[in-house]
Amino acid sequence: MQRGLTGHFVPIVHEGHAANAFVPVPLPPEPPLDLSSTLRKQLEQAVHALGGLDNIATLLPDPDIFLYTYVRREAVLSSQIEGTRSTLSDLLLFELEEAPGVPFDDVREVSNYVRALEHGMRRLQEGLPLCNRLLREMHAILLDSGRGQDKRPGHFRHTQNWIGGLDVSTATFVPPPPQEVESCMAALENFISMPDDAQPYETLVKAALAHVQFETIHPFLDGNGRLGRMLISFILHADGLLRHPLLYLSLFLRQHRQRYFDLLTNVRLRGDWEAWLSFFLEGVQQVAGNAVDTASKLILLFHDDEARVSNYGGRQAGTLHRVLHALQRRPIATITWVCQHTGLTHPPVSKAMKRLEKMGIVREISGRQRGRTYAYVRYLQIMETGVNSFANHDGNKQHGS
Repeated sequence: MQRGLTGHFVPIVHEGHAANAFVPVPLPPEPPLDLSSTLRKQLEQAVHALGGLDNIATLLPDPDIFLYTYVRREAVLSSQIEGTRSTLSDLLLFELEEAPGVPFDDVREVSNYVRALEHGMRRLQEGLPLCNRLLREMHAILLDSGRGQDKRPGHFRHTQNWIGGLDVSTATFVPPPPQEVESCMAALENFISMPDDAQPYETLVKAALAHVQFETIHPFLDGNGRLGRMLISFILHADGLLRHPLLYLSLFLRQHRQRYFDLLTNVRLRGDWEAWLSFFLEGVQQVAGNAVDTASKLILLFHDDEARVSNYGGRQAGTLHRVLHALQRRPIATITWVCQHTGLTHPPVSKAMKRLEKMGIVREISGRQRGRTYAYVRYLQIMETGVNSFANHDGNKQHGS
């Protein structure tokens, strides 16, 4: 359905350059979405895929094992879209404070993402609704240090931003002027928190609409892309569709970057919400399926390695199992960390690590005689699939993207 503009343009002048800033109308769209039989089928398939993702908790002996590393994998991917070079291994080393040589500003930025996401999860568990206050709290942590700390962390912008181009006159998109941001975000908050009996769309559709609206408003001077992608997962979690906010679309959106931007533009200029929704549901189904596949691979890996330890560990098998279980929780760890989390002393842990290294399960990565650090190799390989290929700078990031 072609609706035309989903907002209006406002002439602005910023730093001597004239442009037209776009102010979106509040959600939900008018006229309502045309949920054809094809879109309905996609929606059902995406909801089914989310059910499989939500059931990861029943597949793993401890769902926090998957959640811990999967959240960090998403932090790396989402931050790479914004131009960082950090890898998952960099982040895990940084969190151990055993990270010589990693790009400090980049890995700090990724670590802030993890902190922001975990803060949001904790606040929802405490009973705070998904609201602008929570988004501002998460933004304050996201830009707490490193690049972006001078971009008013935790506050909606009071100056104009834009996407693409050297200034507003050459930008590919100019979001609302600053005086419109508060009212636009208040309207978005009202849509997200609309009672079930008033909300015209299912949760997945609501998340798809809210993401576009957030990216169109671009309410912060920096960090909008990362927070806008988090928003999707948090809506699904807050509405009870996912027990944990585990749906992360960063890799899918990065792989289809130009199509993503084109669809956002088509929503704004032509009101083509249906094409965007179809793309979004395609991404949900693909990403949820990939996450289930990843969890299944981890289950097989853990089973195989535990069987190898049982068969070849001999009298040391009990200690090896305890060390292996610790590495399942944190696939890069120092001997000191393993001691602290197993209750074992240094000599048996060191001996177990050497045995696991001979078995090809772990690899020593510090190169030091003291304070050695070990990586659970195949675990990391599974989790880093698709991550390191995007560890490059993106020259398109501009003013709040």
